[in-house]
Amino acid sequence: MSGHSTYVPQSAIGRWFESRLPILGLMHGSFVSYPTPRNLNYMWTFGAMLSFMLVAQIITGIVLAMHYTPHVDFAFASVEHIMRDVNWGWFMRYAHANGASMFFIAVYMHMFRGLYYGSYKAPREVLWILGVIIFLLMMATAFMGYVLPWGQMSFWGATVITNLFSAIPLVGEAITTWLWGGYSVDNPTLNRFFSLHYLLPFMLVGIVILHVWALHVVGQNNPAGVEVKNVQRDTLAFTPYATAKDSFALVLFLIVFAWFIFYVPNYLGHADNYIEANPLVTPAHIVPEWYFLPFYAILRAIPSKLGGVVAMFGSIAVLAFLPWLDTSKVKSASFRPVYKVFFWVFVLVSIGLGYLGAMPAEGGYVIAARILTAYYFGFFLLIMPLLGMFETPKAVPATIADAVLAKRGNVVMNPAE
Repeated sequence: MSGHSTYVPQSAIGRWFESRLPILGLMHGSFVSYPTPRNLNYMWTFGAMLSFMLVAQIITGIVLAMHYTPHVDFAFASVEHIMRDVNWGWFMRYAHANGASMFFIAVYMHMFRGLYYGSYKAPREVLWILGVIIFLLMMATAFMGYVLPWGQMSFWGATVITNLFSAIPLVGEAITTWLWGGYSVDNPTLNRFFSLHYLLPFMLVGIVILHVWALHVVGQNNPAGVEVKNVQRDTLAFTPYATAKDSFALVLFLIVFAWFIFYVPNYLGHADNYIEANPLVTPAHIVPEWYFLPFYAILRAIPSKLGGVVAMFGSIAVLAFLPWLDTSKVKSASFRPVYKVFFWVFVLVSIGLGYLGAMPAEGGYVIAARILTAYYFGFFLLIMPLLGMFETPKAVPATIADAVLAKRGNVVMNPAE
């Protein structure tokens, strides 16, 4: 599916270099002449946003690391030093902190789009699994980064989450002690988290390259969920068509990003993290960053500590099995009226879990979290397999070109199998 490059170097030096290392031809074939389905909508622009945010997070992170001191006695003060004394330090810090939130906003939209349009189905199983691995690495990187300011929520969040590993039979205590570098969250813990927080983004780049490579091998999915049958009729060149759309969406995305940085830089954070970490004072309510809240709600919904840990990690791991859990032969929810209803309920359930994760683990909040957790797992383990067997989808366009021209006249449709 990856487009054959039409790149021809114009200079003798260019031809010499291209014959020995055809990197410019590879880039031309991947980002200029690469054929993209002509019916892509703006839900397909979040990949470009994620690429931009990954680069932005790495650049701002490297600059911050130049001034940060990973020691429990100096970490909090070094962050204040960055904010007050380093030229543009406040901007780098706010861009990095809010950039993590914008990163997760884009990745959640990217994932929901994949769920809606069936982007995990054959032949894109490996592409989807690589995406799940990227999501896991993002979560690990973000969690470790949240610990580095060494505020109250940083310290107690690290204490609560790392303690969860102790619930694992036989090896749990050893894993927890290794994570801590001792017998409590202290300076060795901060050093470990700083090292891993710096390393993981570069691992993330490697997996992203594999993700893009896999995408270019199998080709992009599209709103109709049908494969490219005729490159001339069904596709357009990536540049200028997709690049123009991606650029416009990215500009809008950056306007929102800039609004957070310049007007409400602390809106998505927690006030307690502006209090230096104190092991002797426990915050009234310990909560992680907002993008972890749905999984935190699942963790607390299970009365058993081990059960909660299994459910929390299982809620992420189950995503990797979607290509085999969804038994429908139709990809796009546009042609699956029943699945569409259950999907939007799932979206509301995910938002509800996020809200409940921020609430105290008591009374009706716990009961509601258990109900929503049951639906979360039921959606993947029961609803998806059963709908594939019993749902009657609508007719699917025969080709991508037919889907584009559907409103202009009669189009040949394939009855759903």
